[in-house]
Amino acid sequence: MLQEIIETKLHDAFSPKHLQVVNESYMHNVPAGSESHFKVVVVSKEFDELRLIARHRKVNQVLAQELQNGLHALSIHTYTETEWLQESGLVPKSPDCLGGKKVQ
Repeated sequence: MLQEIIETKLHDAFSPKHLQVVNESYMHNVPAGSESHFKVVVVSKEFDELRLIARHRKVNQVLAQELQNGLHALSIHTYTETEWLQESGLVPKSPDCLGGKKVQ
């Protein structure tokens, strides 16, 4: 359900050429079925001439309510259409979570 809300809000805000919302909660120390950790990939003309930090702020603003109510972590990857073509549609892999594990 949260994934659908995120998808809808980002689609409505940015009219993306490409949108990918991945629930990465399973990679973290949370109960099965959780929706607390997401990676989003947004490719939009809305990001033309914006620095990376400004793009991330826009995404955070769109998802402000979710970030205050259960969305614990958000990995944001924003691209212009030109950047997306240059990257060949490849998004960096998220690292494994180390949280909640005992260090020996």
